[in-house]
Amino acid sequence: MSEPGVNHIEPEARGAQPTMFDANDPQPQRVSDVSEWSARADVVIAGYGIAGVCAAIEAARCGADVLILERTGGWGGAAALAGGFVYLGGGTPLQRALGFDDSAENMERFLLAAVGPNADPAKIADYCRGSVDHYHWLVDCGVRFKEEFWGEPGWEPPHDEGLMYSGGENAAPFNTVATPAPRGHVPQMQNKRTGEKGGGYMLMKPLVETAEKLGVRVEYDTRIQRLIVDDDRRVVGVVARRYGQDLTVAADRGVVLATGSFAYNEEMVAAYAPRLIGRPAAAIEEHDGIGIRVAQVVGGQVQAMDATEVAFFGDPQMLARGIVVNGRGQRYIAEDTYPGRIGQATLIEQDNQAFLIIDDEGHEAALKTVTSTPFFRQQPTWVAESVAELEAEIGLSENALQETVSYYNEHAAKGTDPLLGKKPEWLKPIGSPVAAFDMRGFTAGFPLGGLQTDLDARVLDESGEPIPGLYAAGRCTAGICTGGYASGASLGDGSFYGRRAGRAAARR
Repeated sequence: MSEPGVNHIEPEARGAQPTMFDANDPQPQRVSDVSEWSARADVVIAGYGIAGVCAAIEAARCGADVLILERTGGWGGAAALAGGFVYLGGGTPLQRALGFDDSAENMERFLLAAVGPNADPAKIADYCRGSVDHYHWLVDCGVRFKEEFWGEPGWEPPHDEGLMYSGGENAAPFNTVATPAPRGHVPQMQNKRTGEKGGGYMLMKPLVETAEKLGVRVEYDTRIQRLIVDDDRRVVGVVARRYGQDLTVAADRGVVLATGSFAYNEEMVAAYAPRLIGRPAAAIEEHDGIGIRVAQVVGGQVQAMDATEVAFFGDPQMLARGIVVNGRGQRYIAEDTYPGRIGQATLIEQDNQAFLIIDDEGHEAALKTVTSTPFFRQQPTWVAESVAELEAEIGLSENALQETVSYYNEHAAKGTDPLLGKKPEWLKPIGSPVAAFDMRGFTAGFPLGGLQTDLDARVLDESGEPIPGLYAAGRCTAGICTGGYASGASLGDGSFYGRRAGRAAARR
């Protein structure tokens, strides 16, 4: 029996094209070369992750017949394995219920500063102004957020708390740029398992159920290979492969690409984001860049392809209680900030050289706290009775670490950090005995760049004009974070602009 919402295509019976294409060649096929269609829909969506499901819901609500092509055997993509943060603000009901004031303008100020010089002001403003409405849309689709705040440093809440700081909003330098407000909204899930079945699963599940109720059709184990275009360069369908057979699928209104990043395409990583070479990709293997590649060969432009988010395999509770130094024994970032920001600074600015220095009291205090990532709590690499001994054990230049700790301790005793602005609550002189964690190479990342799209999720060509019939959303596009990052931005703009893509394609 077929799953609900699944309309299986039988390649031989439904007009599979006998020509076998080179899977490594994404050049488009001319519609004049299609002798028979394997399937047809108003809107065809490649990918059944967060962007794909939201595109499907909105397209179906606009009255379109929707077909999703998913390359794996089930829905979810990277979203279903994620911690589940959705970056939302501007005064959502959850923020207000927990006593946090926020506005679209305040959220916009933070994001512009956090993303940096590569920020897209129009897209960020659009996202911030639509954020509260997007929260309501998710809730109306069945997503639930528990009215509880988790205020401790961490990669994500350890339980089912619904709100957390997820981008360094309350840490230097951003707490002087915009009024701090937590915007990491986490769908409620009890007994979650980080990296296996977490908040991301509970974000996807009700959305998938909504799509099924709307009659969205799905073909699993079906991988997009290339686009089909007419003589006017309009995208009118896709060539996909299923069980070794090529299928031609007509899209009467539009094609939506929701295929994820290029994190697992070694050639693209080497060409666009070489800092990620050799770094374990914080993504899924299906993120091979196919959506970007098929769009590029029909004129789609890319943006911010060298931008990367970087995870840092450190326990935020320990990081906040210690100091992080580079290969010269110098501090370079406020340790109580968003750990992804520490990862970016380490990989991009410090040549992946990092050591965590923490005393015994701070280490013991951190171990007593609850964490969602206990696997980041490892034994220290070196332990010594003095900073001088520790410096020698690490192999740092003489007096380098001693000077750093001396300066830090002098001001920490006064409750200040004039160098980097760590908050007073985490400032305490480093005592003895003292330990160091060797965190060189403790980074993994994924690319943030992708196809250039407008506010209706239309893929743009080199002249800035939309390519007719082609839409994209999610990590195959350059979203709201094209430099700095906040956890929840991928699920946030993937769902937000997935909706836009579905509406625009259906109403073409």
